[in-house]
Amino acid sequence: MAVIIASDLQKDISGEPLLRGISFKLERRDRMSLSGRNGAGKTTLLRMIAGEASIDGGELVLAKGAKVALHDQRPPRDQQMTLRDYVLSGAPELIALEKRLAELEQRMASGDYEEPTLSAYADAQAALEHAGGYTWREQALATLHGLGFTDDSVLDRRLETFSGGELTRASLGRALAGGPDLLLLDEPTNHLDIASLEWLETHLAALDAAVILIAHDRWFLESVATAVLELEAGRGRFFPGTWHQWRSERAQRELALGRAIERQQAEIARLEKFVTRFRAGTRARQAQSRQKRLDRIERIDRGERDREGLAFAFKPPERSGRVVFELEGGRVQIGERVLLHDAELWLERGEHVSVVGPNGAGKTTLIEALAGARPFADDGSTARDATGMALRAGATAAPSPAGEGDGPVVSGKLLTGHNVKIGFLSQHTEDLHAGSARTVVEACQARTGLTPANARALLGRFLFSGEEAEKPLEGLSGGERQRLSLAILVQSGANVLILDEPTNHLDVESREALEDALHDFQGSLLLISHDRALLDAIGSRTVAFEDGTLRSYQGGWPEYLRVREQRAQAAADVKQAVVAARVQSQPKPAAKRAAGRGVTVGGSAKRQAKLEQQIEQAEAALREVEDELADAAAWATPERSAQSSARHEAAKRAVDELYAQYEQVAG
Repeated sequence: MAVIIASDLQKDISGEPLLRGISFKLERRDRMSLSGRNGAGKTTLLRMIAGEASIDGGELVLAKGAKVALHDQRPPRDQQMTLRDYVLSGAPELIALEKRLAELEQRMASGDYEEPTLSAYADAQAALEHAGGYTWREQALATLHGLGFTDDSVLDRRLETFSGGELTRASLGRALAGGPDLLLLDEPTNHLDIASLEWLETHLAALDAAVILIAHDRWFLESVATAVLELEAGRGRFFPGTWHQWRSERAQRELALGRAIERQQAEIARLEKFVTRFRAGTRARQAQSRQKRLDRIERIDRGERDREGLAFAFKPPERSGRVVFELEGGRVQIGERVLLHDAELWLERGEHVSVVGPNGAGKTTLIEALAGARPFADDGSTARDATGMALRAGATAAPSPAGEGDGPVVSGKLLTGHNVKIGFLSQHTEDLHAGSARTVVEACQARTGLTPANARALLGRFLFSGEEAEKPLEGLSGGERQRLSLAILVQSGANVLILDEPTNHLDVESREALEDALHDFQGSLLLISHDRALLDAIGSRTVAFEDGTLRSYQGGWPEYLRVREQRAQAAADVKQAVVAARVQSQPKPAAKRAAGRGVTVGGSAKRQAKLEQQIEQAEAALREVEDELADAAAWATPERSAQSSARHEAAKRAVDELYAQYEQVAG
């Protein structure tokens, strides 16, 4: 049964047509992605479906009783609410059911056992049980763990104390909380780290609901979407299939369109040549006939979508020293909380290194210090090492000591190589203002030193043509600010690029243009990104924030994924061995002797005996792992070493946890 059917939907903005002929049908577990340029009406369509924007034509039909939930980029209106109350407010019908049950229980406690009261109570209770019973609150709040809110203490904080990114994730949790039949998601991947993205992909795939989403994360779209609605020049084209299949079909369609245009243009040129040549003379009548054919031809046009897209390349950079920089004893600390300690990080000439890790791990803080955008507290040394590398200070001002102030402190020994010229792209674009610059072209001139004509030529490659270059900085969208920042970065001529979430606010086509430019960049690159398609295409080595320090993985993103999965499998194997021991183990001799003497083994003694059995099995599993790791092949490569270490740590942890339980039981 269809959850939603849209037939020829229409929408006008200020009297001008925005959407025409939008039609589709979705059933449960269908997940449709909206594709189209910025301004094509994707967000407007979501709000039309949610009932927050009017429908100017056509018909929209929802299944009877269908619950619709919308997640978009607007911040919550009431910032005084706690995170808990905000998320649970996404299920108002369940809160109303609980209130109704409480009222009916009060009436029955007062002696009202009439049939209408009992029937109403049974109906309300059945409805609540169908929605998960009284545990629905726990289920709703559990989604916050998947979205990165792992500490339950934040549930009672007011919304005004959270960052914009945290509020966006809270809005997503609220949309998921009520068990909607139709889920509308506008940029749900914004502000999610990779772990949360993977959780969301799994959650949506298992969700018993229809989903309509807007996203620019190609990996996410390929994992989630089962259909695509393409919005082009105000019209809609529905494609039943995965996002990758749609991209392939669209490419074939564009190729066929290009060939058709070429054939038509050749035919038009042939007819025009004949008309021009024989307009007067003995063949004038034939020329008139061909002119009529020309007038009747309906010219094939590529349409508005096929305007010039973003395309650029970095200049060949100057050659730097072999080692660009090397960090020893890196540390990031906020007050008394240490985010990173004893970290080592290096970058060599021509290397493209990806930096990954959960939100809040200190990635941005660290690379800001490496780029010189944040004070770097070194060890006071100014000496050069044997290779001639100079210790670089990131700023002239000394940071406040740890524990003073609210800002993070970065410390360690940083060695920088010869002829290193850094270009830094921050995920925050508030620093575009330079001096008195107020417009796009003024900001470009101020930051690059180009003449007005050359600045406009540069901006044109980043889709700021004509009047677009005169836009005021205050009115720029997130995508426009990012494109302007990229233009300035390209002109910098840097031989080392340090990029923090460069795909933020960019559409799919712009992300692919950036990917192509970075892939061909001949200098060194340090990249923070949650765009797994970009990581897959660009990185030659991955540095991960793990357990409060940095670990390096050769081979880029696919190799990092492989090692991570092997680690998880190793931990699961050890856990499975412990669980199997609990099921298959027999009572210990001590317990048997106690039973033989007629001694009744109490609950505590039985628990102690079971733990002894489990410890024996876990220690056997640990010995087995250690025997396997005695082989030198287990440590032959960095990847094998990481896998071996993970297996050993997991086996030891299982034994330690069981001993801790045993000590509690044994008193």
